[in-house]
Amino acid sequence: MNRRELLAYLGGAAAIPPSAARAQQREQMRRIGVLMPLAADDPIAPRLVAPFEEGLRELGWIIGANIRIDYRWGASDTDQFRKYAQELVALAPDVILATAGSIVGALQQASRTVPIVFVTTIDPVGGGWVAGLARPGGNATGFSAWEFSLSGKWLELLKQLAPALTRVAVIRDPTVPAGAAGFGAIQAVAPSLRVEVTPVGVHTEEIERGVSEFARSSNGGLILVGPPSSLSRDLRLIISLAAQHRLPAIYPIRRLVSEGGLMSYGPDTADQYRRAAGYIDRILKGEKPADLPVQAPTKYELVINMKTAEALGLTVPPSILARADEVIE
Repeated sequence: MNRRELLAYLGGAAAIPPSAARAQQREQMRRIGVLMPLAADDPIAPRLVAPFEEGLRELGWIIGANIRIDYRWGASDTDQFRKYAQELVALAPDVILATAGSIVGALQQASRTVPIVFVTTIDPVGGGWVAGLARPGGNATGFSAWEFSLSGKWLELLKQLAPALTRVAVIRDPTVPAGAAGFGAIQAVAPSLRVEVTPVGVHTEEIERGVSEFARSSNGGLILVGPPSSLSRDLRLIISLAAQHRLPAIYPIRRLVSEGGLMSYGPDTADQYRRAAGYIDRILKGEKPADLPVQAPTKYELVINMKTAEALGLTVPPSILARADEVIE
């Protein structure tokens, strides 16, 4: 390009009206939908949103500059999941972040073409969200919650913390793969630990009746497998029943320990949200969910509530304290 051509080019660029420049900027703006299972005012929400948005920033995506994020908050209501899934799809986003299988299912009912990145999703193959872990094959991929064998680890940890434990009630949903397989993993480990296992259903009346009947005998404990979204409304009930009947209990997610539960062991949820930003970045740059493998957790966290342990008359072994990622006093 010679000098005359360069000046003509610069002059033409300068002549672009502001409205046209703004239109170009809008065309460069990418849109991300996010459907969360929590309420917007849930105190755990910032612990998940912050690492996700930080992960995007580290990859060059700035809210209001080159991306827009539309959040919807389902508040553990499956009807809301379906409603907001349709709303987000109608906004024609470039990609949607989803939490848990029930939300992925609602989004796939609304669209089989909008890319979906999921986090903390149990058994995405068994749930039908992807065709396979290595090659998902559809419009969804992401990060699974845990391997089913982790359920056996919960029983081992509970036995270490409460050595007198000889019986354990397992709250699980037998109609979903995670509930059946998780319960099976606990059953497989139980004989070696000399622990008898009792299943408890996930409906409110089943939980109240099952835990109360189970607690009539001594040396019992409690394990929550999941939890599926249908169980979310009863989480505080489960914590209350464990305290009322003095049952040592272990949960799959940290928030239940911060609300009074004894112990949790599971994937670092915040880390999954941060990693999801990487997959969303790759999709925004042209890759397809069908070609991005579903990834297992890489970070797990053990959390213990010392106040609850003291109330149950338990002494936390030094070996468990040394392994704990967080101790709530």
